[in-house]
Amino acid sequence: MACTLFILLLILNSTLQAPTRCQNGNAGASPTNATRRHRPNIVIVMTDSFDGRLTFGPGNLTVQLPFTNYMREHGAVFLNSYTNSPICCPSRAAMWSGKFVHLTESWNNYKCLDENYTTWMDLLQRDGYYTQKLGKVDYKSGDHSLSNRVEAWTRDVDFLLQQEGRPVANLTGDASTVKVMEEDWNETDSAARWIRSAAATLSQPFALYLGLNLPHPYPTPAMGENKGASTFQTSPYWLKKVSRQLITVPKWLPLNEMHQVDYYSTYTKNCSWHFTQEEIKDIRAFYYAMCAEADAMLGEILSALRDAKVLGDTFVIFTSDHGELAMEHRQFYKMSMYEGSSHVPFLLMGPKVQAKQQIAHLISLVDVYPTVLDMAGASLPSRVSGHSLLPLLSLKAAPQAGPLPDWVFSEYHGCDVNASTYMLRRGQWKYIAYADGSSAPPQLFDLSADQEELHNVAAKLPSITASLDKLLRSIVNYPAVSKAVHQYNKQQFISWRNSLGNNYTDVIANLRWHTDWQKDPKNYENAINKWLQGDL
Repeated sequence: MACTLFILLLILNSTLQAPTRCQNGNAGASPTNATRRHRPNIVIVMTDSFDGRLTFGPGNLTVQLPFTNYMREHGAVFLNSYTNSPICCPSRAAMWSGKFVHLTESWNNYKCLDENYTTWMDLLQRDGYYTQKLGKVDYKSGDHSLSNRVEAWTRDVDFLLQQEGRPVANLTGDASTVKVMEEDWNETDSAARWIRSAAATLSQPFALYLGLNLPHPYPTPAMGENKGASTFQTSPYWLKKVSRQLITVPKWLPLNEMHQVDYYSTYTKNCSWHFTQEEIKDIRAFYYAMCAEADAMLGEILSALRDAKVLGDTFVIFTSDHGELAMEHRQFYKMSMYEGSSHVPFLLMGPKVQAKQQIAHLISLVDVYPTVLDMAGASLPSRVSGHSLLPLLSLKAAPQAGPLPDWVFSEYHGCDVNASTYMLRRGQWKYIAYADGSSAPPQLFDLSADQEELHNVAAKLPSITASLDKLLRSIVNYPAVSKAVHQYNKQQFISWRNSLGNNYTDVIANLRWHTDWQKDPKNYENAINKWLQGDL
């Protein structure tokens, strides 16, 4: 089966240009060839918005993901892997730094790591690895749109604005259209060419990172200059990989029964209106097809490693920054602690990794940092939040500090949610806490009995709720973190408003929410002023 898949990919690769060396690689100190033979290569393919539940049964029956399946058959799939923040930049900041979001103050898509922050790849380079970073990286401060930034700062203001485009499905191309996301394919092709032309000839081991945009929804031009990304787009070629008959329509709570934070998210994501079952199925089918296209890019990298005869000497990790709700809980996008948004794929194969492992231990993206350094035999800096996963793969004895924790932690401080959110997963329980003066009650879900997370049992099980809250507070002083985020948001907004002078009224009225704002601009400006009058 695997050989057949690789042959199909080689046919696809026949249209590629002749191999050329990429220009943004960095060489570290060069160990001897003898040293290199004992140090593995490391490759990470990181997607954007890939639901981790699709990488194992029964979710993997919905869409054909041959290369994800290949990695599962030849390595390990982690069944309970989570993001440390369900949004692009903070999540990636956690992965690159190995630290929880509140420790690096990566509050939103604009505020993440400093330009010169030392990542695990920097340490590998210092330790003799040739490093190559391609595609979407997105972990440093200063990126993303002004609208996205202001939405995050003003999330605590007492108003509701539909900030995103209504999610839609869009079919493009025809049955022969393979490269829908051309930017991702260009980066993938560059990585594959580099592997084939240079990887096998290096006198040192290499570490390659490839970041993809897919299966993140596409921009929605109808939203104007400050466009959102609410278009699920694919071609008939990829849509054929989806078993539509297996697509479920998620159950929704009535709007008046939703948790108040979920209601805010549903409204700002423009999902509070009516959707037909066919609309919902289309959105989900197109999303799964986008996952299939991302899977094919993973296949390009696996094929190139095989062609260069370095696959057996290379650790390969496939993961994502967060998932995609795809209309679960009456929402699309991420920014949520529900499984569709917070559960990410994590597959690992490489030297001496036993095939067909299914690992149930809870892990998260901060574990990437210590794991890759452990793979390389490099020294691990102190004070990282993650732990090496090699003991779970039986590749190394358990660390002297003790076993890996039996919980994972995630937090969120950005837009489309009107309260900082803190999630603790331990065993069958998922506990979600808020601390923003919004009087939002905590949520507790028993994932063994309520996989759809529709029944909040926090009030019914006070002892379990209190126990998990105590553990959460031992990990993070979340009321203090929420206060710090409040202060940051207000200070940043005031600084931005002051920089605009007399242009403030016009600029803020024409951000992504402009249609609602312009119906009653004075009312919205007054709401912001009232918010700013609170304590800084």
